[in-house]
Amino acid sequence: MVDAKPTALILLNMGGPDSLNAVRPFLYNLFSDRELIQLPAGRWLQKPFARMISRVRAKQVIENYRTIGGKSPLLEWTQKQANGIAQQLENVRPYVIMRYWHPFAAEVLAEIKRAGIEQAVVLSLYPHYTGATTGSSINDFKRAAAEVYPELSYRLIEDWHDWPGYLEALANRVREGLSGFHELLRDEVQILFSAHALPQKFIDRGDPYQQQVETTAREVMQRVGSDNWGIAYQSRSGPVKWMGPDTEETIRQLADAGHRALLMVPISFVSDHIETLEEIDIQYRDLAANCGFQHFQRAPSLNDHADFLKALADLVRERGAA
Repeated sequence: MVDAKPTALILLNMGGPDSLNAVRPFLYNLFSDRELIQLPAGRWLQKPFARMISRVRAKQVIENYRTIGGKSPLLEWTQKQANGIAQQLENVRPYVIMRYWHPFAAEVLAEIKRAGIEQAVVLSLYPHYTGATTGSSINDFKRAAAEVYPELSYRLIEDWHDWPGYLEALANRVREGLSGFHELLRDEVQILFSAHALPQKFIDRGDPYQQQVETTAREVMQRVGSDNWGIAYQSRSGPVKWMGPDTEETIRQLADAGHRALLMVPISFVSDHIETLEEIDIQYRDLAANCGFQHFQRAPSLNDHADFLKALADLVRERGAA
């Protein structure tokens, strides 16, 4: 990536509300996306349904965000990741685009155009590919680029579930999580990877998401050296059929089997946000305690750990080169 002209490094992520007032419009944007959620009434009624659902869901979601400080930390972490990766590359300027809240693709691409940057590497921060998340973010970027800055030359990095540096960084977080248990207890700890669930229809149509999550977990645990692990899927809601097994059900089953020490590892998330800070740290911790677990830890998120940023810098250097 050595070039007289700078290259834009663009990280794509889901985004999150930056205040409690932003929760409802954020939910509306999310439920309006037919690549993520296809409401049964069809395309023409998607936005009216999204408006209704966001209004109904907003009250509870606002309270969830209130418990973690009144906003999502996702943008802050993504900006730190972009800056940290760019610092390890030559002649690169970092940018962040979020799918469902600011900064949106059109406004960031306009900024890149004003800066006179003519080439970019676009990195999805979803390690595991599905059209519901990765595909939606990339298509959103492509549409905005065609409209705002069609002259921009760019390369896409769409998934990296088996990138060695990523696997080692995640293995290090598992090791850190295990270090939170007494050394005499570590061999008894059940390690549960928890990924964001998808409606089963995405898997049935051929999305590689579940297979890639399983590959990541298996490769990580080969590095850690433990057989006491499993995978479950969280954040299921609504009347559709979801992929499984469900994280809550799995926690109950592990407790019923007599296990008393649990380490949860967020696997499809590369930053702390509502699913780690509220769903795992509060909801699942309480559930585990109520089921009889005496020891509960969550492995740290990747966030801006140096090994993770180096892994992504190496990824961009190899796959983003012209």
